Amino acid sequence: MKYRHFLLTVVFLLAFEVKGQDNLTRQLEFANSLFSEGRYYDAITEYKRLLFFDSAGIYQYKVDYRIGECYKAGAKLDDAIKSFSQASKFAKNDAELFDSKTQIIRSNILRKTTERAIQLCTELDKDERFRTKMDTIIYWKGWAYMFADDWANAANTFAKISPEHELRKLSEQTDKEKVSVTFAKVISYILPGSGAIYSGKFLSGLMSLGWNVLAGYWTINSFLENRALDGVVVGELVWLRFYRGAIQNAGNFAVEKNLEIANKSLRFLQNEYKGTKP
Repeated sequence: MKYRHFLLTVVFLLAFEVKGQDNLTRQLEFANSLFSEGRYYDAITEYKRLLFFDSAGIYQYKVDYRIGECYKAGAKLDDAIKSFSQASKFAKNDAELFDSKTQIIRSNILRKTTERAIQLCTELDKDERFRTKMDTIIYWKGWAYMFADDWANAANTFAKISPEHELRKLSEQTDKEKVSVTFAKVISYILPGSGAIYSGKFLSGLMSLGWNVLAGYWTINSFLENRALDGVVVGELVWLRFYRGAIQNAGNFAVEKNLEIANKSLRFLQNEYKGTKP
């Protein structure tokens, strides 16, 4: 009699466990369906509900990882990193651990915390478990440099994967097209307006050069005609103003030019690049 009672208890507990497992599976499927529909914040709610009832932690990694993806899709990158970090603690194998860690890197790239992204890439690079994942690690390090507007380092990084890598060529071309802010200012000291012309602002450069020549002529002519006071006033209020303005504008135009070039490359990455993106 006692043995029969014991068997019934075991059967009941097993049935209860199976039923509970079925409920968790259905809950996961429901949350995943919301995720697939792009209803990320509703999905987060359902994933967290699943975690509450998953006392054994069966779905801990999968759910934390998906919550991270939801936050990332909603541009909540700090929360995404926390969720991916939590997922990495429950990784059951090296593949899951690598996936969660690279998602942390990708989230750092998107929020432009470049130093942290590169640091994490370096840590993965030193981990013997991921020797076969070197190209992937290098790939994301290159993306970190691109998002940091460091196209020269990005080109050098992608070249380690392949000299013919599409992103190496893009990064190298972007770096070549950019202008030197320092050079634009220096040549403007020598010839006002030349820095603007160098940065592609031809009309502004020519106007700046013209005003400086004209103001210089007025100043010098005033002294030659013994109108020293006029020469000082014109020199201080007009010539120096245009001269300093030309230098300042040259730097601003160079920065603006570089921003346009970088944004053009980033738009290509966003709209036309077919490879994996952060």
